[in-house]
Order: sequence, then C-alpha cells, then structure tokens
Amino acid sequence: MISVREIEGVLDALDKVMGKAIRAARQRDIDEQQVAIARLADLATKLRAARDLSLYASGAHEIHREQAGVFAAHVAQEVCSTVRNHGSEHGLDASDEPDARVLDLVREAVQEGHVRSIGRQVADLGGRNDWPLEETLELTRDAVREFAESEVSPHAERIHRNDEIVPESFIEQMAELGYFGLSVPDEYGGSEMGNVAMVITTEELSRASLGAAGSLSTRPEILCKALLAGGTDAQKKEWLPRIARGELMVGISVTEPDVGSDVAAVKCRAARATVGGVEGWKINGPKAWCTFAGRADILAVLLRTGPDPGARGLSLFVVPKERFPGHEFECVQPTGGKLVGKADATPGYRGMHSFTLNFEDYFVPGENLVGGESGLGKGFYLQMGGFAAGRLQTGGRACGLAQAALEETARYVRDRTQFGTPLIDFQLTQYQLGWMACQLAAARAITYAAAAAMDEDERAAAPYAAQSKLLACDVAVDVTQMGQLLHGGWGYAEEYPISRYVVDAQVLPIFEGVKPILQLKVIGRALVAS
Repeated sequence: MISVREIEGVLDALDKVMGKAIRAARQRDIDEQQVAIARLADLATKLRAARDLSLYASGAHEIHREQAGVFAAHVAQEVCSTVRNHGSEHGLDASDEPDARVLDLVREAVQEGHVRSIGRQVADLGGRNDWPLEETLELTRDAVREFAESEVSPHAERIHRNDEIVPESFIEQMAELGYFGLSVPDEYGGSEMGNVAMVITTEELSRASLGAAGSLSTRPEILCKALLAGGTDAQKKEWLPRIARGELMVGISVTEPDVGSDVAAVKCRAARATVGGVEGWKINGPKAWCTFAGRADILAVLLRTGPDPGARGLSLFVVPKERFPGHEFECVQPTGGKLVGKADATPGYRGMHSFTLNFEDYFVPGENLVGGESGLGKGFYLQMGGFAAGRLQTGGRACGLAQAALEETARYVRDRTQFGTPLIDFQLTQYQLGWMACQLAAARAITYAAAAAMDEDERAAAPYAAQSKLLACDVAVDVTQMGQLLHGGWGYAEEYPISRYVVDAQVLPIFEGVKPILQLKVIGRALVAS
C-alpha cells in the first residue's frame, strides 16, 4: 500500500496534466469541443474526489487510506489513457504523461490484491459505514440512522412495490426531529446546523429509502435557499419557520413538457391581475416533473413575467395549494382559477411521485412573488442558487443509496454459497466488492468536502456541489448494478431490496441537473473560466 504522501505526489503530477489540458480548452468555445469538455469535467471531478479522499484518509482508518490509494491510481490510469488516446483533443502529447516514478506508484496502488483486501474487510464489516466524524456530526448520524432503521426501513419495500405515497408519519416524525430546518437560520426556527449535517442526514435517510425519506427535505432546502438569498423580510418570516417545522411541504416547479435543462426557456406565464380586490398574478400554462406536487402545501414555481425571452424575464413565486394524497388532483379556487396535476408512472423513486401540472388562471397575491417587486426578473438566479443546494443534497442521496447497496451486497456474498464456497471467498467477488467500496469512499469524500465548502461560501462552492452530484450519482448507478450482478438471479427479484436500489439509482444522474448539463454548463464552464 502506498502512503498518503505518495498519493499526494501522484495527484500533484495529475494536476499538472489536467492544468495543461484546461488551458488548451480555454482557447476554444465550449460548444465547439463538447465531448472533450465532458471528458475534462469527469476527470477533474474524479481528481478532486481523489484529493478529498486522500486528505480525509490521512487521519482516518487504514481501510480508508487503502481506498484512497486505489481510487487515486484508477484516476491516474484514466488520465494517462486520455493522454494516449485523446491527447490531440486536449493539447497533450506523450511528453505530458507522468514520469516513471509516478507510474510505478500507480501500478503498485492498483494491484488487485489491494482491492481484494478491501473487499474482504468490507464483507467482514457487513459494508457498514463507519466514516469517522467529529462528535456533533457523529451524534447526528447515529440519531438519523436509528430513526431511519426503525421507522423507515420496515416500510420501504411496501411503499415501492405498491407505489404508495410517503406516509404522514414519516413527515411528522422528521419534522419533530428538525430535519426540515437543518439549513434554516435559528432566527427563523431552524437549527442552522449547516450543509455537512444536512448531507449526512440525507444520506442516512436515503440509505433507508430514497423515495420515501431521503428526498423529503430536498425541495424545502431549495426553496429555503432561494428565500434566504432573495426573499423579503416578511416572506422569510412567513415561510421559513413553517417550512422548518414541517408544517408546509414544498414542491419545486421549473421543468415544462417542452423545457428541461434549458431553464431560461421557461414559457409558463404569470400575468398581473386583480381578483377580489387583491392585486397579484394569474398563472397559465403547463409544468412537468414537479416532485411531491400532490402532497405539497406550497409550490415554488418559476414563471415568465416579462417580455424578455431569456432568463431576465423569469420570476419565482410561492404558490399555495391544497394537499392531495393521491396520484391525481384538481385544485379549484373560489375565484375560478384551477390547478390540475397527474403523477407520472416511473419504475423507481416511488413515494415522492412527480406530477405533470396545468395552471388555468390560477391566482396568487403579489406578496407571493419572491423578493416582491424588486424580485421581478430575478427568479432564474434565485432558482439556480437553490439548485446548487439541491445538487449537493443529491450527492448525499446518492451516497446513501450506494451505501445501502454495499451493505446488502456485503451480507449476500458473505452468506451465499456456490460450488461449496461462500461467494466472498472468490477473488473476483472480493475485487468487485472492494472497488464498490472505493468508489463510494471517493463519492462520500467529495460530497462532504463540497458541503463544508458550501458552508464557507455557497456561491463560490456551487461548481464543487455540482461535481459531488456528478460523481456520487454515477457511483450510485455503478455500485447498485454491481451489487445486483453479485446477487445473481435474485438480484432481479423484487424479493431482494437490491432491485429497488437499482431502479432508484437510475434517476439520480437525471434530476437536479442532468449529467451532460453538469459536465458542460456547470463544471466545464467553471473549469475554463477559472
């Protein structure tokens, strides 16, 4: 096993290669080199995760140091492969490969024996997450884990198979435990524990169920960030305490049937109107993929309010509605406005349900325009700021789902026997389980590090949050699918939860910023601009 200092030396060498490639990329427009930029975004993200894992491992358990060495070596192999196979696309040639000393360290670190050793240790531990944390965060994790295991896990499979909605008992208990106010300042009724505590909480809830628990606080988190960034004092006092208490559940409505990642192209419109003597806005048009819209008490809706066809013509509104527990609803206002919603059937991520909506002259008072009149035309920027928090939280959700898959797989390969031998005694099983654990360690390291950076400066750390989302979601897909393969035929049976983890993981690289958009418009753009 190579030392942490040697790992840092390898990463320093890779930084030099990546630095030259990024400088070359700055000479051309992003859209003229999309494939190359996407590749750079992936490599830069993995390199950053390797650095975060190495820094963490220096004071952690030996298994984490082993994981840091293995992951760094895999990243080095990818960078070297890029130099050899795509160097001309990145302004690189053979002379840019790390020197022989670095390559020798990489070959040592990536030896299959190291990975198999990690896999054996993971199986012995049942895949358990024992990531060392400072005392307050460890107490937070223990408390959330206890709640998730006792209250959520026993119901997760039933909710998934029957396509049920999130039980009210989950919401009530999570509200009592303060899980909806982790990032809300104390003055507005929250605990203001910060983004790291929020990520750890989300991770543990997602480990029990992504759709029925882990995602419950994502939408409140997004709206709270937008209100804190641009809401009026009256709006903060009105909405934040009620969200933090779990009194109001939130849906986020941005996407439209014809508008996905191109948020600035939103068409659903709000027009000034006076209804019953109250000045406000009438909303007309369709929206899509509004998660939890049926149960939600309020929707954060991005609407076109001005003639400008781009981002400057968009404003953000808090739109109240009645609660509806089913898969379809119709909300009719006394003044004639109407909001209709229908849940879209999905193979996974059940419990939350995503709705297609249609607004018909649905009225909201002027005081529900986030920021008031001064917030007119600023909705896009407020929404994007909220999305940064949502992406960070999605990194936590992905880690939690991958953790569940790792634990389930570790138990299965330890207990299952084939050819008279426990599966874990086969070298390939050990290797596959070990690589699953190494990827998850890197995803967790970058997600926790991004959360800490967000606590320092949310705006500056937004690309970091996007990187955590990018890597952790890919890892969740890889880890759940490998876990399913290690289950053999039973991995395809609903009798085993690994099948739920696989279908749930598929949504992660899509929502809160689909993967290509993160690569090109968020991470890639940040790389070439820095």
